[in-house]
Amino acid sequence: MNKLAIVVPCYNEQEILESSCNELRKIINDLVDKDKIDKDSFILLVDDGSKDRTWKIIEEEHERHKEIYGLKLAANVGHQNALSAGILAAKNISDMMITIDADLQDDIMVIEQMVEKYKQGNEIVFGVRNDRSRDSFLKRTTAQAYYKIMNFLGANSIYNHADFRLMSKRAVEEFAKYTETNLYIRGIMPLIGFQTDRVYYERKKRTAGESKYTLYKLLILASNGITSFSTKPIAMVGVLGLGIVFLSIMAALYTIISSFFAPVDTQWSSLIISLWFIGGVQLSCIGLIGQYIGKIYMEVKRRPRYHTELFLDNK
Repeated sequence: MNKLAIVVPCYNEQEILESSCNELRKIINDLVDKDKIDKDSFILLVDDGSKDRTWKIIEEEHERHKEIYGLKLAANVGHQNALSAGILAAKNISDMMITIDADLQDDIMVIEQMVEKYKQGNEIVFGVRNDRSRDSFLKRTTAQAYYKIMNFLGANSIYNHADFRLMSKRAVEEFAKYTETNLYIRGIMPLIGFQTDRVYYERKKRTAGESKYTLYKLLILASNGITSFSTKPIAMVGVLGLGIVFLSIMAALYTIISSFFAPVDTQWSSLIISLWFIGGVQLSCIGLIGQYIGKIYMEVKRRPRYHTELFLDNK
């Protein structure tokens, strides 16, 4: 019988955590009763440096229920690093694992389908939203644009998939080989390969608390995904530079020819327009290239992604 771990990153989730634990425990117990997973399957709650009662609740849930484990990180390291910490902590004590956010907006009722697809030989099963009609027009449009841009730039992203997925032990072991500091897990998973499948579900509204993914964090995540998985932007900068050189030559020829037919203040117009235009393009290019240089800087320092303070289990 396969031992399942459900890994749940948590950051300031005191309003919803107890309810989420109850729902996840029901799923675990139901699957155990159906003989689909091992009776020692568990839920690993990863506290990402919360400032509220999140860790206290995890401790209480651990004392009351044998299937609740806890992992407390020493500081807030961000969703992707906290998720990675939970995955690696559960790697050697489970046969398969499912990752899901603490708010349970992802439909836990499809977990059974994920387990079934795993038993059919799939190493990774992606949870994919089948409907975005509840999202605002802006959020829906920007999400679609983001996935299209990612695929255009060569980063193989699964449309409408976030971090709700099942991974086999073998897939987790392969994921552990990715030691980069700037993590974008939903981009790494398709790179692993192996046999994969998908389950589709309707994302629910959050029942309590507020989303911890602010607009700023979403923009950082999007930027991290693009710059971590594609060098096409650098190539595009080179093409842009050549295009500007070509246009500059054409503009210079036009100004010279026009001066033969009518008075033209060629010095002022060419100087000011060139300075503004080229200056803006140069700053944009420097900023883009700086993103890559910054990532190289972080990688060569080889800092650990997280520090474990406490780990609770039932051994």
